[in-house]
Amino acid sequence: VGRRKCNSCLHLGILASYAQECGRPTIVTNRIVGGIDAEYGAWPWQVDIQVGPTEISGGHICGGSIITESWVLSAAHCFPNPDDVSSYTIYVGRHQLNGINQHQSSHFVRRVVIPTDYRNPQEGKDMALVQLSSPVTWSDYVRPVCLPASGTLFSGGMLCYVTGWGNVRNDVPLSGVGTLQEVKVPIISQSSCQEMYQTNPKETVDILYDMICAGYQQGGKDSCQGDSGGPLVCQMVNETWVQAGVVSFGQGCALPNQPGVYARVTTFSSFLRNTIPEIRLYGRANRKWCGRAAMLVSCLSTLLILLQR
Repeated sequence: VGRRKCNSCLHLGILASYAQECGRPTIVTNRIVGGIDAEYGAWPWQVDIQVGPTEISGGHICGGSIITESWVLSAAHCFPNPDDVSSYTIYVGRHQLNGINQHQSSHFVRRVVIPTDYRNPQEGKDMALVQLSSPVTWSDYVRPVCLPASGTLFSGGMLCYVTGWGNVRNDVPLSGVGTLQEVKVPIISQSSCQEMYQTNPKETVDILYDMICAGYQQGGKDSCQGDSGGPLVCQMVNETWVQAGVVSFGQGCALPNQPGVYARVTTFSSFLRNTIPEIRLYGRANRKWCGRAAMLVSCLSTLLILLQR
């Protein structure tokens, strides 16, 4: 997954294990703070991460995104003890936290991989790769998102979406059946984001190279508690959805000059490839790779024609 569309590759069924095209919802639709209910199937890579009930807590804790049939992308801070995965359950194809989800399936976690030098979200490296104990089954409601190659740009002002089941206001949880929320937010350049956070003298926040910001200077629309680990996705020129960020942290929710801060996916290419060697990233490398596959097909086709003669 994660490669650009190559008609020659797709039509001829090359590399069937990657046949599930990423970033292309089948369901096309014309609380995150300031968000609205998402259409069922609009974000088929969204997952719900739950922890088993205990005497203190239980239920939904974080979001995530499907990147291959056996791997989910989320945030490191969602897994404070990544060596103990026994209490986690991942739900795919889910739309409502407290309703009926006829297309969902649940999966236990085999392992969680986080960067070795991760300490806390504000020091960066806030990414987790979650291996499922059983692969997902692709459907209209369960599909992977594309991940960007390191050279992919998400420039300031680009309008993207963040999705999740987190709080609709600070300390105010999503109510009712708990329908997945979506909100449109613009990317904020690293320098502008740093300037905004410097307006708050109470706490210093450094926007590091592996972080990307999105939101509004005036506030009002943002991710919030419970959205952690979920995807910030942007639609590229060919209408493919590519994940730019992973919900990481913020100061409060939707406050002025305190936009949401996300782990910048483009800075984790080596981490992704080292952990999941079969991963395909959206970008120039994919065109080159696909072109080679198409060339191979062309050569094989020519050979078959010659043999038939």
